[in-house]
Amino acid sequence: MVCFRLSPAPGSGLVLLCLVLGAVSSYALEVNVTDSEKATCLYAKWQMNFTIQYNTTSKNFKTATISDFSTATYNGSVCGNDQNNPKIVVQFGSGFSWIVNFTKKESAYLIDSISFSYNLSDNATFPDAKEKGILTVHDLVGFRIPLNNIFRCNSLSTLEKNGVVQYYWDVHVQAFVQNGTVSTKEFLCEKDKTSTTVVPTISTTTPSPTTTPTPKEKPEVGSYSVNNSNGTCLLATMGLQLNITHNKVASVININPNTTDFTGSCQPQTALLRLNSSNIKYLDFVFAVKNENRFYLKEVNVSMYLVNGSVFSIANNNLSYWDAPLGSSYMCNKEQTVSVSGAFQINTFDLRVQPFNVMEGKYSTAQDCSADDDNFLVPIAVGAALAGVLILVLLAYFIGLKRHHAGYEQF
Repeated sequence: MVCFRLSPAPGSGLVLLCLVLGAVSSYALEVNVTDSEKATCLYAKWQMNFTIQYNTTSKNFKTATISDFSTATYNGSVCGNDQNNPKIVVQFGSGFSWIVNFTKKESAYLIDSISFSYNLSDNATFPDAKEKGILTVHDLVGFRIPLNNIFRCNSLSTLEKNGVVQYYWDVHVQAFVQNGTVSTKEFLCEKDKTSTTVVPTISTTTPSPTTTPTPKEKPEVGSYSVNNSNGTCLLATMGLQLNITHNKVASVININPNTTDFTGSCQPQTALLRLNSSNIKYLDFVFAVKNENRFYLKEVNVSMYLVNGSVFSIANNNLSYWDAPLGSSYMCNKEQTVSVSGAFQINTFDLRVQPFNVMEGKYSTAQDCSADDDNFLVPIAVGAALAGVLILVLLAYFIGLKRHHAGYEQF
């Protein structure tokens, strides 16, 4: 018997291994597998994201994002027995599935392997895909956890293979649950032992670095575009400066558009711009439509190699930047900061983006970010004017009162 619950997650939450990445509401997936006596034997709660790069009929590459699990089912999830090991099975979309297998060894259990299957015949997810049919990515994990411990990993973990990148965070999972009660004793992943940063989270403060980064000059402005079968569908012009804090060391990196490649994809409700270079595996900007008449930057994902050879990865699909009406572009010439997490911010310069409704490969009329400043200044100006009027009235009153008293003194 399998009991499950699917609930929206408020930003980041308590979770295990699943799928969340596109431009829709983030979901925490939760599954509670029970035995014949309705006692819990396998429990998991988690969040996850997927990006998939695929070849198109026009011989170029596009990137699809998988994020909507509102219709997920868990048929095939089992407690395990002498013949079969425990596993979590999730079905969603059109021919998509995700499976986690567990094994038991002496006084521990293992997250043994993870398999993800996706359907290239799903034209809504993979428009113009050259290949068709279901492909499977299988990863051996072999992560060992003591029995009667719940595994917890709030930090971001990634698996990358054959053009598929899987993101997992806020993971809680326990196989071989004893006596039907999920343990309160946590076994932490290494990242949670050494880091207090939970991904994805939005933070306006940066941890104090032990090394102060050398200030960088203004980055060069680059022009990027994404094409589909109808022509140009996304335009972006911007200078990008990355601010990274890793292991308490801060660094600033300017993106050089002359050595940066770009790809992406356009769908009716989402659009993706992906940048990559020799040290940046990917830097994704995901745009979404809201209220059927506006667009905004909803998500940023990054994975890159640092100077010391380590890999820095962050994902946040709960942003709200660069808001403008559909059919227009968003422009901001002044420096802006996109806060992806406490450890990663992006400074933009001379920004202009239009991820939807591009006509003839040209930008439409822009909504300038200065309009936000004007909206903020209007109530201040009105308040100042009212205060000025009040001061004049009071001055007139006191002057008149003084003259009145002076008139009495003459008698």
